[in-house]
Amino acid sequence: MAPLDSVRRRRGNRTHRVAVLVVTFLAGLVVLPGMAVAAPGNQMNAADMTLLNGVRLAGLWEMPAGTMAAEKGQSARVREVGAEIARQHGVLDELVVQAANKLGATLPSDPTTEQKGWLTEMQNASGAQFDQIFVTRLRVAHGKIFPVIGAVRASTRDNTVRKLADEANKFVNDHMAMLESTGLVRWQQMPPAAIPAAQNDSLVAAAQAGAAGPSVAISTTVVWAVFLLALGAGGYATWRITRRS
Repeated sequence: MAPLDSVRRRRGNRTHRVAVLVVTFLAGLVVLPGMAVAAPGNQMNAADMTLLNGVRLAGLWEMPAGTMAAEKGQSARVREVGAEIARQHGVLDELVVQAANKLGATLPSDPTTEQKGWLTEMQNASGAQFDQIFVTRLRVAHGKIFPVIGAVRASTRDNTVRKLADEANKFVNDHMAMLESTGLVRWQQMPPAAIPAAQNDSLVAAAQAGAAGPSVAISTTVVWAVFLLALGAGGYATWRITRRS
């Protein structure tokens, strides 16, 4: 009859082998779901951030510009358009902030230097001159962000950005129509439509270049390969322990 301590040792080895198998199996179960959640990855790229920043910046200067027009516009239509644009940009700003929070993106908190200059220009104007400056500045600005929205909407891989682009498209299209309804748009002074060169650093070029940029994503095939490899390695290690025991 084997000594008691040898029986304990054999029982301990058996228990150890079972424990290793259980741990290996559980590790596989933990690794797989964890990687599966990460598999979709963060689909945002430079184009997506261009849209988020562009929409945010538009709201930061067009809300006060619209409020200014509602208060000091000479034309009743300009006052009406200004008030509605300010209101709608308030809604759009909430949407872009919600999208950024969901995506973990940081948005600007102040208008650009150029946009601040436009606001100062409006503050210093009055009467018919103010109306003309307000309509011209906002119509040109909307014309610049409009193609960016389309480029991002066509290529983004992120559903949140896609929804934001859809909303922004509705607002911007509506704003252009309202501004045009004032009869103050000077079409001959509008910048001509043009497809930017590949190296152009404009908003549209950034959106188009970023749309083809890399995104963080993990293939399901890779997930399963890693899982099976880990499971196989654990099984082999257990078999070696069993052989030595």
